[in-house]
Amino acid sequence: MKLPLEGVRILDSTYVVAMPYGGGVMTDLGAEVIKIEGPSHVDISRRLTAPQGPDGENGGDYWNKASGFNNMNRGKRSLTLDMSRQEGRDLFIELIKISDIIMENFTPRVMKRWNLTYADIKKIKPDIIMLSNTGYGHSEGPYASYPGQATTMEATHGTASVTGYLNDIPSKAGMSFVDFLASWSGLFSVASALRYRNRTGKGQWIDIGMYQLGCYFLGEYILDWVDNKRLPSRIGNRHPYYAPQGCYPTSGNDDEWIVISALTQDRWDSLCKVMEKPELILNPKFIDNSSRLKNHDEIDEIITTFSKNYERFELMELLQESGIPAGPVFDSKDYSTNSHYHERGFIEKVTASPERNLGTRALIARPWRLNKSHIKIKDFAPAFGEANNYVLNELMGIDNSLIQTLTDQDIVNDIPTAYRNKTIDYSAASIPTTGGVKYIDPDYQKNLGIEE
Repeated sequence: MKLPLEGVRILDSTYVVAMPYGGGVMTDLGAEVIKIEGPSHVDISRRLTAPQGPDGENGGDYWNKASGFNNMNRGKRSLTLDMSRQEGRDLFIELIKISDIIMENFTPRVMKRWNLTYADIKKIKPDIIMLSNTGYGHSEGPYASYPGQATTMEATHGTASVTGYLNDIPSKAGMSFVDFLASWSGLFSVASALRYRNRTGKGQWIDIGMYQLGCYFLGEYILDWVDNKRLPSRIGNRHPYYAPQGCYPTSGNDDEWIVISALTQDRWDSLCKVMEKPELILNPKFIDNSSRLKNHDEIDEIITTFSKNYERFELMELLQESGIPAGPVFDSKDYSTNSHYHERGFIEKVTASPERNLGTRALIARPWRLNKSHIKIKDFAPAFGEANNYVLNELMGIDNSLIQTLTDQDIVNDIPTAYRNKTIDYSAASIPTTGGVKYIDPDYQKNLGIEE
């Protein structure tokens, strides 16, 4: 059966996370996605400054083996093209003529300087769809020219203002989640633009401002200020109106937790019974919801003393049997090895061709399934410049002698310029980290079912 995006060609000149991941999912859906990087402008998620491949392997073409890069850019082809030079842009323009969609995430000034705005591109191909993903959108607004990074935008779109503990500093919400909001929004908008083109024969410009996505997901707080002039406080894991709710330690190592949410009177009564403290039910300090909210700190101490006696999954089952919502806090090992995630197809096993020297790996797929389309990850991310000849010769008809000239001029290449010129600063790779790695699982391949 034909895949949803089969026959669609996408030029993907995006870097890091947001649209690279969106483009990777589009390959799952059948699109031919050609990732474009400059020989001297390599996607930083290839980790050119960290010369280490999987399983501690050193040397070789390590820039083709970074785990994040391969997950986000899976299934794509790779064309290297120096877009900062007119010769590179001329080739890009010719490629536009045989493509359906362009994705880019430069600041607005870049495409203007290159004369490659949507207004310019639709003169070349009137039905082209262009997706521009920037931090603050294309406009005359004061932030329009600012570069964007999802981690700092959590401050400007307000997430940090509501994330954190009571009377503590604003905090990030884990990883740069707005990147993934942009990925999903990009997928939806591309599908909408393709439907529009199928109906009208016309292209469309998709202009995503990532900070707006963050604001969009803070709607309840924004409306509370608009209507009531109230600004929220940070409350950690608690509920703003009901108690108790929190994240509590369990037995085992020092970093295993469970979330418990007993927000109704019946569930509070059940929790007291499970904790073998039925006297708390009629205690005046906890007699109703307003009293429990007022004395939340004391309740947390009581629950913590109880929860520390149980393994997190054991406690989850005990509480759920009594009708109390509870769930263990998963880390990346937990969800990567979780049988339900594998059964759902959320974790897919992908085997690389022998020359890639990557073996079989487990990659994150999609959080949804289509019952009438067999969607799967096609391959790892492409090796740097692996499709140069395919694109330039087979698609565009450029003869091999001119391709060699372009290579000699470093307009195209299959080895990063900085690596060839030995100008990479590897010092950052040797700096000890202060966090980010909880532990290393020596049996991860066995646990993932990818042991060779």
